[in-house]
Amino acid sequence: MNAHQYRQARLARDPRFDGRFYVAVRTTGIYCRPICPATAPKEENVTYFDSAIAAANAGYRPCLRCRPDSAPGSWAWRGTDTTLERAVRLIDEGALIEGSVAMLAERLGIGPRYLNKLFQAGMGTSAKQYGLHLQLMLAKRLLHDTTWPMPDVAAAAGFGSVRRFNDCFATQLNLTPGQIRRANAAARPGLTLFFSYRPPYAWAPLRQFLAFRAVPEMEWVGDDHYGRTLTAPDGSLVRFTAYHKPARNGFEVRIECAQTTPLLPIIQCIRRLLDLDADIATVDAQLSQLSGLAPHLTPGLRLPGILTPFEAGIRAILGQQVSVVAARKLVIQMVHQYGEGEGEQRRFPTPQTIASASLSELGMPDSRRQTLRRFAAHVAEHGDQQEPTEWLALKGMGPWTVDYVKMRGRSEPDVFLGTDLGVKKALAQRGLELNTDDAAPWRSYLTFQLWNLL
Repeated sequence: MNAHQYRQARLARDPRFDGRFYVAVRTTGIYCRPICPATAPKEENVTYFDSAIAAANAGYRPCLRCRPDSAPGSWAWRGTDTTLERAVRLIDEGALIEGSVAMLAERLGIGPRYLNKLFQAGMGTSAKQYGLHLQLMLAKRLLHDTTWPMPDVAAAAGFGSVRRFNDCFATQLNLTPGQIRRANAAARPGLTLFFSYRPPYAWAPLRQFLAFRAVPEMEWVGDDHYGRTLTAPDGSLVRFTAYHKPARNGFEVRIECAQTTPLLPIIQCIRRLLDLDADIATVDAQLSQLSGLAPHLTPGLRLPGILTPFEAGIRAILGQQVSVVAARKLVIQMVHQYGEGEGEQRRFPTPQTIASASLSELGMPDSRRQTLRRFAAHVAEHGDQQEPTEWLALKGMGPWTVDYVKMRGRSEPDVFLGTDLGVKKALAQRGLELNTDDAAPWRSYLTFQLWNLL
């Protein structure tokens, strides 16, 4: 974007640009979202930044009115470096709360020095500083939106002590926790957070897609909401319900969890499941360029995620060569037979449980039961954070299954399921002959657009 485009988007308060850039005002020392309702500052007093952390590193403090901590995530850092992309994703999921930069670098197969070089080149900051900024933004949200005591806020944001929590606020945000809490007299008990997105957001087809595959007692879907259970990094049960608020371009999300549970990985997980950080206008614009596809596109169609790569892998195996209805029936049987809990507290079965189960109640060929157990045993031993392509070495795990995991279990945006029967049927029904390479890097969205035509 050039200076004229920044100015136009800021003055129009265009929500399609929310989170894509930030407006810093030199006369006040504050940075804002482009949708901030405050009186627009003069252009000569404004500096534009591609990210909130860049504005913070330049010495600006976040606005208490438009709350940059609530903006959708930005893909501005995304380039061609898959190592940086994976590092950002792991930090977003709390890798630096649980471990160090050195441990993260080792997990990525590189050295700490090279990792920081990637961050400086791609984001203008260090890996540690990026992780700390995420924790501070989460703590700021909790101070705005809850009445939790300071020690609980510090723990939920991943700080080891209230003293470090206070010091980081003062040095990084030029604010104190008390200033934010005093400015927020309307905080409510419990935990209800607002998650913004950039419009448009095609809620109706997403809700229908999720409802058609929902597992009772583990997931719940209504006209205006979706919710499910998940397991926090500390092993505790978490339940969330996301209520769509189209007039506000976002979801009101109610989270039930222990107050001492680190929330960063939970929040990032919910955002991924609902694909709230997509720059959907860019995606739609590229897909509309494909020959003959534009009249069939649904604007704002999102990429619905699955909780973990393991769950996505199990669902994909159960869905091999059967209808969606039959696959859902098998998933329900598995969850009710082997998942922990009861009522609306049930969780998806663990790899260890499925690896040791007979699975005899599942109506499927024995070879597929063996694939389920083989896959579960592999994940129980190695975890599910390795590249899914490595699972191709497991008998029964073909390219369609692995691509499905990448698309829904990891929310990778550029996976086209060209061999999928539904995709082939949609193309045939509409008489479409597409060069799918022209949809890159958004071929996952193309897959869902075609599924949506059925």
